Amino acid sequence: MRAQALMPIVMLGLLTGCVTQNSYKKQVDATASAQALNAQYTALNKDLSAEVTAKDVTIKQLNDQLQVTLVDQLLFASGSADIQPGGRAVLDKAVGTLAAQNGTWIIVKGHTDDAPIGPSIRNRYPTNWDLSTARATAVVKYLQMHGVAAGNLVAEGYSEFQPVAANTSAAGRHANRRIELVLRAK
Repeated sequence: MRAQALMPIVMLGLLTGCVTQNSYKKQVDATASAQALNAQYTALNKDLSAEVTAKDVTIKQLNDQLQVTLVDQLLFASGSADIQPGGRAVLDKAVGTLAAQNGTWIIVKGHTDDAPIGPSIRNRYPTNWDLSTARATAVVKYLQMHGVAAGNLVAEGYSEFQPVAANTSAAGRHANRRIELVLRAK
């Protein structure tokens, strides 16, 4: 009788030490996702090594996503959303790695500084919202035309509202004018 009374307690102890199938699958998926992110990080660093060295591009691995930041002058002339030849060359270096991503969002984020839009381009881009969104869209279209799956791409414009530096100096404004490519699992 005493052994029968202890059996439920022993069984409960054994069961609490077990991992559920669902929990195990989540852990396996998280590990696979982390390995894929690390592989993407390595590949993009290799693809863009010259630009990283020149500090025109930074690549950061942040938790469950990868962030590639390109200074705006690398891609665009002042007040323009037309990608310059040098910017196309940089994107071309990364397009192979980006096109190989399955199950990954590639979110293109356009950012500006807080300087008002000049009168010469106000008809085309009335606000920094318009310019930041047009730049993000131009990068998305370029990537799609060069083999990145359209269903993986997102364009977002942030105008001047997510600065990484104070807009009180030329260096701060320069840092705020940027394009970010954020890669994260769908």
